[in-house]
Amino acid sequence: MPKISFGSLRKVADVQNWLSQLGRAWLSFLANSGEISILFWQTFSVMCSTKLRWKATVEQAYKIGVASLPLVMLTSLFTGIVLALQSAYQLRVFSGEQFTSDLVALSITRELGPVLTAMMVAGRVGASMAAEIGTMQVTEQIDALRSLAVNPIRYLVVPRFVASITMLVILTIYSDLVGIFGGYMVGVFKLGISSQQYFYRTVAALLLKDIYMGLVKAFVFGIVISIVSCYYGFRAQGGAEGVGQATMMAVVISFISIIAFDTFFTALFYFVF
Repeated sequence: MPKISFGSLRKVADVQNWLSQLGRAWLSFLANSGEISILFWQTFSVMCSTKLRWKATVEQAYKIGVASLPLVMLTSLFTGIVLALQSAYQLRVFSGEQFTSDLVALSITRELGPVLTAMMVAGRVGASMAAEIGTMQVTEQIDALRSLAVNPIRYLVVPRFVASITMLVILTIYSDLVGIFGGYMVGVFKLGISSQQYFYRTVAALLLKDIYMGLVKAFVFGIVISIVSCYYGFRAQGGAEGVGQATMMAVVISFISIIAFDTFFTALFYFVF
């Protein structure tokens, strides 16, 4: 009978540990996904069955939408400028600088507008949501709400949910316009394209489905940011360190979810529509 060396046993143990860690990570992913889905369903049910807290919703809409306008404007403007410059650099090889407007308009409305806007909002507002609810969780304010027969989902989540969806769609429209204007600046002042020609080609290149595609993504991204941020806020524990951990996880998972849903909807619109 051949002897089994210590090195072989150690390799087997390392493989077992790796598989064990992979299994725990996969089970944790499934558990978190299920809990986030349950929170979404509870939020949707409460929103449809109870009266909306309009004052709190408007306050959240201001924090999410109005306060994010400068950040979204700068991001979209510079993105449109850079996209136009890079596109013109490549199109110049084929003497097709006039198609810069087409490429900028389609790229901004389909992909860059909704995705970059969602990431800016997730980094700025999603972290704030998670930190605010996480602080209430670790200081037992949410338990106090339950003891007073106040539904935390209706009181905390629903206003953020409605405001996030509404403002993401509006911010995406704003981001699209600013990004196209950034491309217009390059096209008119750098490439020598006339204003009339630039706007004509922009309108001609865009179809309604291109605009709807970006707005549908923005709608879904609003759901993702609000639900994920509130979920990790409710899971916070252990004081200030726990709040920081929950905030970090909310931002990271929001970013990953935004990219994943963007890939899914892009493939769906490409192959189906």
